[in-house]
Amino acid sequence: MKRKLWTTALIGNIPVLLLCFLLIGPLLVLSNSLYDFDMKSTMTNEYHHDVVVVAIDDESLKELGAFPWDRKSYIPVIEHLEKAGAASIGFDIQFYEKSNPESDKAFADALAKYDNIILPAQADFTGKFNDIDNSNVTIKHPNEPITSKSVIMPFPEFGAVTQVGHVNANVDKDNVIRKTFLRINTPEGMIDSLAIQSARNIGIDVDTNYLNNYKNAEMQIKYDLNSDDIQVIPFHKIMNDTEGKYKLRNTAVLIGFTATGVSNDDGRTPIESKTKLVYVHANIINQLINDTHITPEKQKITFFLILVLFLGAAYLSWKFKPTTSFIIVFVLIIAMLVGQYYLFSYSATNGIFVNTVSPIAALLLSFLVNISIKTYFETKQKNYITKQFGRYISPDLVKEIAKSDQEIKLGGISKELSVLFLDVRGFTPLSEKLQPEEVVGFLNMMFNLITEKALENHGTIDKFIGDAAMILYNAPLDVKHHEYFAVKSAYDMQKGMIQVRADVLEKYGVTISVGIGINTGEVVVGNIGSYLRIDYTAIGDNVNTAARIESNTQPNQVLVSEATYERTKEYFEYNCIGEKMMKGKSLPVKLYEVIEHLKTPV
Repeated sequence: MKRKLWTTALIGNIPVLLLCFLLIGPLLVLSNSLYDFDMKSTMTNEYHHDVVVVAIDDESLKELGAFPWDRKSYIPVIEHLEKAGAASIGFDIQFYEKSNPESDKAFADALAKYDNIILPAQADFTGKFNDIDNSNVTIKHPNEPITSKSVIMPFPEFGAVTQVGHVNANVDKDNVIRKTFLRINTPEGMIDSLAIQSARNIGIDVDTNYLNNYKNAEMQIKYDLNSDDIQVIPFHKIMNDTEGKYKLRNTAVLIGFTATGVSNDDGRTPIESKTKLVYVHANIINQLINDTHITPEKQKITFFLILVLFLGAAYLSWKFKPTTSFIIVFVLIIAMLVGQYYLFSYSATNGIFVNTVSPIAALLLSFLVNISIKTYFETKQKNYITKQFGRYISPDLVKEIAKSDQEIKLGGISKELSVLFLDVRGFTPLSEKLQPEEVVGFLNMMFNLITEKALENHGTIDKFIGDAAMILYNAPLDVKHHEYFAVKSAYDMQKGMIQVRADVLEKYGVTISVGIGINTGEVVVGNIGSYLRIDYTAIGDNVNTAARIESNTQPNQVLVSEATYERTKEYFEYNCIGEKMMKGKSLPVKLYEVIEHLKTPV
């Protein structure tokens, strides 16, 4: 049984474990949601005043007219920002094509005056928000930046006199921006991001702190600022700031769209379902200034947790009761969620994200599968026990066996039992006076009495043999004070026989009686027989002794062995009748007659 159980458990668990590993991908949406929750709940909302957004907003569009504007419009903005002390001016606006030649020349001349202006480049991922797994993109090596086969650079006259930073958004499959490319390998060479160039311009050592640490130049973005947390100045106000109202010394300025009508510059982040990409750049610069890092999910750790929790849940399922193991599993889930949240937020500068979704799924699947297997086998075992013993032991004892954690060994074990043998005396002359159906009716009446008294006292009816019976105590389930209950059964049977004797004598004129013998000792008990017929019974010298004691009884007498007497003498009044030689025994057996019931064990 055990071998079959463990084989079934192994066969059931292996495919489920493999399924847990396969579910990592499909469960990524839940893992991402957990990541987003951690990000949003650990936001500091502490704005670093070194980052400012000059917004092409609805107000500026109303003042300056529809976009695109003449490129001369940007010249006063650049000049006013430089006078205000900006350390970096980054455009999140495309300048990829030529426009009015006069305006382009004036704009190029204005750009050439300063060395801290950054214009955007766009690596060709076929649009900002398309998945990067595109034919235009190849990943050369996990420890190298992503490579694009083509790139859109600023108009040559502009790009030649400015810095260039890429503005590509690193968008996950669910269209949420959780990472950024710090650097992209393009046909024009390595191009750092707009945020990296901006941070470098204001004096941040991005090469030591970031580019050298992220070999593949892909970094998790630590969002600490909602759109409303960032200092925003409308474009037209900077343009008209002839009096130098704004003081922007040593700031990184980003010029980009915030107008509601410009939808192609919108994106989703873990903290906002819709935001302008210029705010994403601002968050990245804020992160670079604060020197914060997030360690992303490590697949090896995820695999390890899946394996450990799967095996742990399997162990718990088999070790404890379902309710207990469920409570432990529930506590483990809470501990994992709290633990991963703590790791994400444990430091102001370093967070670690652990994918607990797939391991928790493995924990639950393992628990459900193993509890199901365990329940199936336990139910099967209990049904077998109920079927095996339902007719021979009391219903209460059957229920106790069914719900007990005690292992019921049916294969044959050595165990101490009290064995009762009973024989009906006077049955032969009675049967001669009765019709066959009356004989059966009489025996059924007798055995009903015997069964009732045996079951009331936790006995197991082993067998009825003609007009005799064999009853076991302390099997299959352990029975405390089994010696007492064996003697009490015999005492109750003899009391019940008083009325039966009177009825038979009155009706048939025949005197019947019952002789009962009891012995206590080690026997072999279990399923014994052939493959065609098998019964739960007991065998051994102590069983034979009980049968020999019964054969020495007088009518209506209960005799017990010395072993039974010693354990029950405080509960019954006995009369010692001396020693008797018995067949198969080299030494005489001391016998005691049960006289009266005194008390019940506590």
